[in-house]
Amino acid sequence: MSIVKINVLTVPAEQREVLEKRFASRAGVVENSDGFEWFELLRPVDGTDDYLVYTRWRDEAAFQAWMEGPMKQAHQGGGDRPQPAATGSTVWTFEVLQQTGPKSEG
Repeated sequence: MSIVKINVLTVPAEQREVLEKRFASRAGVVENSDGFEWFELLRPVDGTDDYLVYTRWRDEAAFQAWMEGPMKQAHQGGGDRPQPAATGSTVWTFEVLQQTGPKSEG
């Protein structure tokens, strides 16, 4: 089954809008990557500064190929790149063991 990568980004309140706009401007970048299955950007609502960037991939190899290709290219650049909106980042990895969706009516 698939693997899930959750990037936990610590984002101070004054940088939240910056982070959200940056993700919005990159909409569509990951969707065409081989092995990509799902993306969600989760905004905190319970007093924490941690955003969660959820991605699901066919397997670890597909994720690593994206990291070494499109992701790496997107984060390289000249000295005029803006400062990161996040003050910290941790990546969690999970294997999907079971999944379900809404029960279809019919």
